Amino acid sequence: MTALYETIGQTYAATRVPDQRIAAQLVAALGAARTVLNVGGGAGNYEPVDKTVVAVDPSVTMLKQRTDNIAVVVQGVAEALPFADNSFEAAMGTFTLHHWPDLARGLAEVKRVATRQVFLMYEPSYAHNMWIVKYFPEILDLPHERRAPSVNDISSLLSVTEVQVVPVPCDCTDGFGGAYWARPELYLEPSVQAGMSMLAVLPDQIRATGTRRLRHALESGEWDAQYGHMRTQDSADLGYRLILAGL
Repeated sequence: MTALYETIGQTYAATRVPDQRIAAQLVAALGAARTVLNVGGGAGNYEPVDKTVVAVDPSVTMLKQRTDNIAVVVQGVAEALPFADNSFEAAMGTFTLHHWPDLARGLAEVKRVATRQVFLMYEPSYAHNMWIVKYFPEILDLPHERRAPSVNDISSLLSVTEVQVVPVPCDCTDGFGGAYWARPELYLEPSVQAGMSMLAVLPDQIRATGTRRLRHALESGEWDAQYGHMRTQDSADLGYRLILAGL
């Protein structure tokens, strides 16, 4: 996955603009913590600007996508964090847990260095309900999707105190997997696909076939006949969750 993000990280900053409504929910969850470790921090999305932040990520390309100097950045992996015990009041991570090769070891490290933990993640039991898999069914067989941890999995490894629903706005600015649920045409854009791991990692031929399926469904009116009602919704619960854990 590090190799993948060395590739898709080249366009990440253009299509993965933090959505301020989601950011506000995450910052509220961090509460009064003054020092924060952003694990899998990459391009710096969702980092609070009013706290001391250190970001760790294995991908140099992702770290180079940063447009500010808010955080100290360290190249490294969750499973071997180069920090002393209790170095941070809180740790955070967004859309990262399903990419960790060893979730248990990574979360043990996070608990070691941070008193509280806040993670934005996707509950995989919702995956079959996402209309995008009708056109790209191979998504469900991707290794990082198959090993994506559930809320229950995380709860078995962290002292979870709260699980919050994270509604996805219809005009979400961050191009993560479910972001364009009400704007299907955007999934046809190569730049969007390149910044979205569930599509970027697909073999070129499979991705092209899925793109043709979706384009045909849109041009024929098939998509709108089945899913067009979504275009009028303000937000949707697609399975994204904010996990609060620790003291």
